This record gives sequence, C-alpha cells and structure tokens, in this order.
Amino acid sequence: MVEQDNLLSAEELQALSAGLEDGSLEVGSGLNTSLRVMKHDLTSEDTSLGVNVSSIDMINERFIRQLRVGLVEVLRTTPKVQVAEIKTMRFHEYVSPLKSPLSVNTIRINPLRGFSLVVIDTAVIFSCLDNFFGGFGRGIGELPPGRAFTPTETSIIQILVDLVFGALKDAWAPILSVDCERVSAEVTPQFVQIAEEADLVVMSRFKMELDDETEGHLDIVYPYSTLKPIRDLLRSRVQTGDDSDEGDQEWRSSLTSAAGDAKLAVEVQLAEFISTVGKIREFKEGDLIYFNKPDFATIKIAGSPVFAAEVGANGPQTAVRINNSIAPSKK
Repeated sequence: MVEQDNLLSAEELQALSAGLEDGSLEVGSGLNTSLRVMKHDLTSEDTSLGVNVSSIDMINERFIRQLRVGLVEVLRTTPKVQVAEIKTMRFHEYVSPLKSPLSVNTIRINPLRGFSLVVIDTAVIFSCLDNFFGGFGRGIGELPPGRAFTPTETSIIQILVDLVFGALKDAWAPILSVDCERVSAEVTPQFVQIAEEADLVVMSRFKMELDDETEGHLDIVYPYSTLKPIRDLLRSRVQTGDDSDEGDQEWRSSLTSAAGDAKLAVEVQLAEFISTVGKIREFKEGDLIYFNKPDFATIKIAGSPVFAAEVGANGPQTAVRINNSIAPSKK
C-alpha cells in the first residue's frame, strides 16, 4: 500500500482557511474556476419520460374515436368525448384529490409491464345507466362517500370497461398489439396501489358529455415504469397503417386513377430576359429583340418549371425533346 504524504495536515488546512477569511490569500486562482455546481438528486426520475408527446396525443385521439363509436352503438346517442388534459405527476398527487365513490378499475395491458388504471366518474356511470334504460341520461347527482355499486350499476360499468378495452386496443395498434384485462375494481381510490406514492404516473383525462346537462370524466393512468421500456416506440411517429394495408393500396390506386385524367397547362419557355418599362413601351411591330439564347428551353407545368428541353422539329410540327428534369426550388 502506497502512503500518500502529499495530503495537507489539519494545521495546514486551518491556516489556509484563516488566510481565505482575512484576505491574505488570493481567491479564484485555481483550476476550473469558471465551473458551476448544480444539485442533482439521483433518486429522482425524469418527468419528461423522454417520449414524443404527440404520439400520446395521437393514441388518445384514436381512443376517443373508437370509444365514441362504441358508446353510440350501446346507448343509441352521440356523446361528446374530448381530451381534457395529459399530465405527468406523482401517484399520490393523482389519488389525493379523488373523492369516493368512483369506479376505479385496476387493469393489465399486456404485454406492458405492471398495472394501469381506468377511473370512471359516477356522473358518467349514472348518465349511461339512465340513458340505457330509456331516460334522458341526466344521472342522479352526488352520492354518499363509500357507497357500493348495485349489480345493475356494476353491469353498466362492465359495459363501459369493455368499450374502453376495445378502444385502447385499437388506439395502441399502430405502436403495439395489446390485450386488456380487468384485475380488480374498487369504489375508493385510496385503496388502489399500482405504484408507490412518490412514483411517476401519466394521466390522460377525457371529458365526457352524454347530454347537455351532465358532464363527467374518464381517466386512464399509466405508471412511468409501464411506459419506460417502450420509450423508443413512443418516440417514433405513430402511423395509421403500413404500405401493405389492403385499404391503403386500394385508396392509392383510386387516387392514381383519378389524378391521371386531370388536365394541366403545359408551356414551353424559349427564353427570358430583363428590359425596362421605357424600352418596352417603344416596341412596335417588326422590331427585332436581341437576347442570349439559352442552351435549353424550359417546360413549365401549371406554371412550375419541370423539364429542360431542346427545341426542334418533327416533320411539319415544332417539337421539344426533354433533356433532364429540373429540381423544385426551395422557398
């Protein structure tokens, strides 16, 4: 073991400290004096998730479309569903403000790891219940805390959860093929534990209006640990299909066929030169206008230069032969 004899003794350190305090030693004369210190908590997690936020937005938009279609088929009415907010927060920050009773469903989204939540507001549940049995969908107002759902209400909740599962499966399809299953159901949010209190979750809240008087919300909560392994997938652009999709190929074929009959104005520009207004006003029939002949004429389609061509003749007709294409200008 090598003995380090270049360390300062306690007396030398005390002398240095005293010199700094009384000003006898110059301050700021060491190495890397321009560096600054920034505190970093190694136990904290990145709240940005490192994902493309627009991909989450697109997942939610697909979810809304499919959920709305499902609600129309079941309730025979057209509900209003829209994204209220997407927020990253601590799990306790999400759970604390929630008031019982709520339909809090712990779900598993295979093959994603861990558990997620589907939380349905009672206003949505009873509005669907009223509408399902022929009412106006206005619900029954506030309920006492801790009130359990009746078997009929539970059946309506199951219908809603099944609609959510179908919409989630379709919404995630461009990124990942998923299957959903319900693990448990509670009426008190504080009894549910899909993550530790300080762990991050991503909450998507959807505002639902089944009539002009009743408004509620539906939440989908993903733990950070669920989305973290697929950050690379979420960073990529969400696509609605691939090139092998049969509907996409049929649409492309129809578009090509329709565009093939479109008529466009084609003109051949032999030359272009700049003159003054005064000289142009003096032009008269029979005048000769001199200019430098370019190597190629320009073929314009719908006003845009597309090809460079040579001008010649083919029998009694004037013709042009395409020499090369012209790259579109970047404006």
